Amino acid sequence: MSETVLDNSRVLADVTIKLKDGSVADSTKVSGKPSWLVLGDGSFSQAFEEYLVGSAVGDELTFELEPKDAFGESNPDSIHFMDISQFPQDLKLEKGAIIGFEQPNGSQLPGIIREVQGGSVKVDFNHPLAGETVIFEIVIKQISE
Repeated sequence: MSETVLDNSRVLADVTIKLKDGSVADSTKVSGKPSWLVLGDGSFSQAFEEYLVGSAVGDELTFELEPKDAFGESNPDSIHFMDISQFPQDLKLEKGAIIGFEQPNGSQLPGIIREVQGGSVKVDFNHPLAGETVIFEIVIKQISE
């Protein structure tokens, strides 16, 4: 067990993600189950990991990341218009609803309904926080190699 976070550490932490207006977008505290953050595996940006490296168990970190270092910029190529007939008739298509779309490999890709107009449905496959500047509040619970 390491005393401080290194470039390749596994970090158990409570993570809260807030938007610039202070609203909470997500938090592990709601479920009471901290998340394992694996540094150096490509899951997080270098900027994100740099805030964690050198921290210790019990540290409380608060930092802000621009979209490029958080969940990425919104990509217009990830927004698609689909014919309403491609959706089950009993599915309520509402703006803001998140729907899972089955991929050829069997995995699910979430898409956000941005607009329903006539027979067309605008679906955004970007991460829900893409394009947002976000604030991370992280409490380090455990560190391991």
